[in-house]
Amino acid sequence: MFFLATILLFGSASAQKVIQLNYCSIDEHTLRMDCKYAIPAESPEPFCKYTNGERLFDTTDPDEEQHAPFKKRARVRIFPGNNCRLLFKNLPKGKSNFTCNIKLADSATSSKTSVVEKKLLLPCSGWSVLLQSCSGLLLTLMTLPMLLEIHWL
Repeated sequence: MFFLATILLFGSASAQKVIQLNYCSIDEHTLRMDCKYAIPAESPEPFCKYTNGERLFDTTDPDEEQHAPFKKRARVRIFPGNNCRLLFKNLPKGKSNFTCNIKLADSATSSKTSVVEKKLLLPCSGWSVLLQSCSGLLLTLMTLPMLLEIHWL
């Protein structure tokens, strides 16, 4: 029993994990979504795919076929720093679900879903990325002057 528990513990500790899903608009009609993930050291490059339910936007896995309506609208690429990026053209009005799936060969898939509303999308810039990914740091930096003034009174 102890042996089985040890194998299960180490198996789950070494699996891949989706850490963060950020999105912004490149232009009026194009969505950029970045999926940050963690994988064990010495792991091969994982496969990344973005889905909406059963529909596959795009994938880095050559064995999977992209859903036909998205062949000219969606592209997925893996970038250094464990980042999987989706570029999606002609984002429809209203809300859309996007799921990032990360899979290492012969292991379970890790995923995270975000709901994107076109009218609420921020433009892609350093400021919007900072707002989405570092909200705690940004809040601290914005309140620091106020805290320093209170201290001096």
